[in-house]
Amino acid sequence: MPGVVVTGAAGRMGREVLKAIWNAEDVELAGAVDTRCAGEDIGSLLGFGETGLIIDADLEGTLDRRKPDVMVDFTEPRSVAVNVRTALEHRVCPVVGTTGLSREEIAEIIALSEELKVGGLIAPNFAIGALLMIKFAAEAARYFPAVEIIELHHDQKLDAPSGTAVKTAETILERRGDPPRRQVAEMEKLPGARGGEFAGGVRIHSVRLPGLVAHQEVIFGGVGQTLTIRHDSITRESFMPGVLLAVRKVTYLREVVYGLENLLFE
Repeated sequence: MPGVVVTGAAGRMGREVLKAIWNAEDVELAGAVDTRCAGEDIGSLLGFGETGLIIDADLEGTLDRRKPDVMVDFTEPRSVAVNVRTALEHRVCPVVGTTGLSREEIAEIIALSEELKVGGLIAPNFAIGALLMIKFAAEAARYFPAVEIIELHHDQKLDAPSGTAVKTAETILERRGDPPRRQVAEMEKLPGARGGEFAGGVRIHSVRLPGLVAHQEVIFGGVGQTLTIRHDSITRESFMPGVLLAVRKVTYLREVVYGLENLLFE
């Protein structure tokens, strides 16, 4: 039974992860890390009585004391890379849901994991439906010449575009290569109105509003028709089956992989 430490435990996603692991019968909650509520019992975050597990402020010390098998990280872009390297150096498998890692940082993490022979996962999205959306979009890209992505998230999300949108664009381009370039000379009356242009001409539009959780549309255009593929995460519970799947499987890996589809569709 893998023991799990959760970093970013006091955040909205962190609390959901704590609850999911606590309630799962085949994984064990070994500890939690968050500077915002260090010293409190984990039960205060879960909404019930004392558990005997105290939230720590120091990740490295927690890994030394608790000796978990897996670290689940839902923190913020500024700290995630350091957290992942710390976990790998302690031979703890990272499961990373924090977005904002650069391509260079991801490559460095994968290289370090290969050197240490420690498995892990960096996932832009843990919702099974979102993975299927990306898979379906990659298939549709074979038949439609143009595509744009609209991603919508809550107003507290720090990075834009989302990791899911970037992963979608990457997967589409891997499947079909660079699309034909638009021949029309565009004029943006308001800079940024056409969104950000990803490699290969795929435009991504980011929306941030209160009331949203995580949503994405992939809109394809062809002669006389359009195709829209959309996924909506209504609550953060939608990500928990994917998180638990990752926790159960990463200890069998010998390197960090990018994308939950590597575990789901293997």
